[in-house]
Amino acid sequence: MQTRTLGTTGPQTSALGLGCMGMSALYGDSDRAESLATIHAALDAGITLLDTGDFYGMGHNELLINEALHTAPTAARERAQISVKFGALRTVEGAFTGYDGRPDAVKNFAAYSLQRLGTDHIDIYRIARLDPDVPVEETVGAIAELVEAGHVRHIGLSEVGAESLRRAAAVAPIADLQIEYSLISRGIEDAILPTARELGIGITAYGVLSRGLISGHFGRDRKLAANDFRGMSPRFQGENLDRNLDLVDALRKIAEQKGASVAQIAIAWVLSRGEDIVPLVGARRRDRLTEALGALDVTLDAEDLAAIERAVPAGAAAGDRYPAEQMAHLDSER
Repeated sequence: MQTRTLGTTGPQTSALGLGCMGMSALYGDSDRAESLATIHAALDAGITLLDTGDFYGMGHNELLINEALHTAPTAARERAQISVKFGALRTVEGAFTGYDGRPDAVKNFAAYSLQRLGTDHIDIYRIARLDPDVPVEETVGAIAELVEAGHVRHIGLSEVGAESLRRAAAVAPIADLQIEYSLISRGIEDAILPTARELGIGITAYGVLSRGLISGHFGRDRKLAANDFRGMSPRFQGENLDRNLDLVDALRKIAEQKGASVAQIAIAWVLSRGEDIVPLVGARRRDRLTEALGALDVTLDAEDLAAIERAVPAGAAAGDRYPAEQMAHLDSER
C-alpha cells in the first residue's frame, strides 16, 4: 500500500482511506455482514484510515467499526486510524437540525465516540460543519484540549473556507481538511486548496465518485430507495442527471483506452492532484473496494490528464452538490 502524510503535522496514512458512512446511513439499506467483511478486506489490503461520523446511523457506524476492528487481526487493528466527525444535531426521525460546536459539547461528543468505538483515543477529530454561533477558534481550542489530554491525536476540519482555515490554524496545528473534491466538484481549487497548502494542511477528499454518480455504475433509469438521500440531491435529478451522465460517458471512453474502469480513472485523477491529498472511497462491498484499490495502479500522464480535462472540464457538472438547505451549512461555499 502506498502512503501519504496529512499535512506537515498530521499522521502518515494509506494513500486511500475508507469512508464508512454508507454502511450505516443515507444510501439505502446495507448488509452488516458485507460491511464488516469490506472493512476487514480494506485493512488486509493495507488501508489504515477509516472515516466515520458519530451521527452516521445515530452511532451505528462507530459501533460497526468497533466490531470490525475487534474481530480483525491484532496487527491490522493496531495500524487502523479512525477519523471522526461530530457536531450534527438530529431528531428521532433522522432530520438534521443544526450543529453544536460549543467546547462543552465537543468534549461530550468525544466521550460518547470513545465509548462506541471502544478505544482510548481518536486519531483525527473534526466538527462536521462549523457552528455559525460559535467561533471556530473555540471549537478548535476544545479539540486541542482533548489532544493535550490524550483523547485525540490530531485536529481536522471539514468543509470550511480559506478564512476559517487560517483562523483555526492560528489556534492549533491542523492535520487535514476533509472536503468534497472530485472531477465534478472542484471548487476547492480556487482558494481553499492553495490556502491549505500554504498552511501545511492536508486534504482528505470525500465524494471522489460524487456519491456513485461518476462511478460508471449509475444508470439513467436507476430507481433509488426512499431512504437514499441521493433522491434529493440536485445532481441526480431530471435533466441534471442526464447531463452529468453524459460526462461519465465521455470519461468512459478514456477509461476504456487505459484499460481501467470509470471509477478507477476518477479516483486516480484525485490521487494525481498532489501527494497531500488522500481520497476516501465509500465502498460498501468488497467488489467495489477491489475496484477502487485498482486506481492505485493507474498512472495518468500529461496526455491522459488533458483528455480528462476535455471530457470533464471544471464547472461542467449540472446541479449543486447538496440541496439548498444543506448548502447553507457549508462554510466552504461562502
